[in-house]
Amino acid sequence: MQKIRTALIGYGSVGEKMHAPLITVCPDLELVAVVERRQEKSKEKYPSINIFRSLEDLLEADAADLIVIVTPNEFHYPQAKMALEAGKHVVVDKPVTIHSDEAKELKRIAEAKGLILSVFQNRRWDGDIRTIQKILAEGILGRIVHFESHFDRFRPQLAENWREKDVPGNGITYDLGTHLIDQAVMLFGKPDWIYAEIFKQRTGAIADDFFDITLMFGGIKARLTASVLSKAPVPKFLVLGEKGTYIKYGLDVQEKAFKAGELPEGLNWGLEDAEAWGELHLENTYMTYETERGDYRLFYQNIADAILKKHTLRVKIEEAITVLEIIEAAFLSNREGRRISFKVN
Repeated sequence: MQKIRTALIGYGSVGEKMHAPLITVCPDLELVAVVERRQEKSKEKYPSINIFRSLEDLLEADAADLIVIVTPNEFHYPQAKMALEAGKHVVVDKPVTIHSDEAKELKRIAEAKGLILSVFQNRRWDGDIRTIQKILAEGILGRIVHFESHFDRFRPQLAENWREKDVPGNGITYDLGTHLIDQAVMLFGKPDWIYAEIFKQRTGAIADDFFDITLMFGGIKARLTASVLSKAPVPKFLVLGEKGTYIKYGLDVQEKAFKAGELPEGLNWGLEDAEAWGELHLENTYMTYETERGDYRLFYQNIADAILKKHTLRVKIEEAITVLEIIEAAFLSNREGRRISFKVN
């Protein structure tokens, strides 16, 4: 069977180190083109691909069937719209667009044309969140009352990165917040209300670099927070239930492997060493609890399966719209200092 011709729009760090390797190891996808405005860096690893200077040139050449957009957030909407209107399937790096209304328009176009439109929410396939899904499915902690998710780093110096500049869609909330909100919605559905505090804590910061967002799901309180000024270890996840607690430190192992240039292949890909496993604290016992395999490869395999009509889409645009609506509510909550009721649409 012929592979799905795939093009990468943008070849920055995330495009080079994560998207391109994941596409190339997917048996049903073939990376055939990259849009780089000035360089030809992608040819160093993929000498047979075609380089285009713009998305317009790539679409005019009809060089690919699946377009993967990995550009700064402000370009996501116009580029995704252009690709969809040209009849191409589209994957957009999170958070898909800056405004929920833009995402709704992309959804309308994709549905009208019968095209696949999805968002790269790779952290649904982190080993730790997959472990929490397993714990919840098996009822190990009983009725859940509290879910806490952190994504903390220590980066006290400002970076020369578009996410920290005065551009639309900048800041940590649109970056890491998108992941944490998506995971919470995946676990618990749509929240009843949102309360958020979003700050610029580093000296001279232009973009937000801290958030603490509370979502209420019936009787479950979810606290999602991230900081770039956290040097001491804090739990990545804390889940409280009537039968006990699950606590987990450390990030999923895949990102570190990608940054080291490792290909996502082999029997040990995504497996965490036993000393990093989380802990279950139940009423009369304590144990380490094996972390499930993390596997971002499953995202792109699902995209291929959905295009080939073998499987339904795992990350749906409707879910990305919900995440954006929660982000918009979080910024409103921060501005007005109050809870924002989240109406189910």
